[in-house]
Amino acid sequence: MLTQNPSVYERVHALVRKIPRGKVTSYGRIARELEGCTARMVGYALAALPWEADVPWQRVINHQGKVSPRNSGHGSWAQRELLEAEGVVFDAQGRVGFHKFGWRKLHKSK
Repeated sequence: MLTQNPSVYERVHALVRKIPRGKVTSYGRIARELEGCTARMVGYALAALPWEADVPWQRVINHQGKVSPRNSGHGSWAQRELLEAEGVVFDAQGRVGFHKFGWRKLHKSK
């Protein structure tokens, strides 16, 4: 449950929960929506989640449209598999097209 003054991690998690199935956004885009946050902080907040968390962490990718390497590569494959199960398509270079799968309704949460 969020407090009156939620931590950066809590704010990241709350915003990422709003990304719909089959859509993605970037670490930087999440960071720009949250005052006092950087793309790296978004990555740390998502990496700190336990597997059973109710935050769809897989929907946040890098600005190139790629899954960022994590956990010696195993987490990257899991992320890609989760996204593909949601209907997200990767090209031959392992990129997702933000024009088709990007979440455009990102707004600052009050």
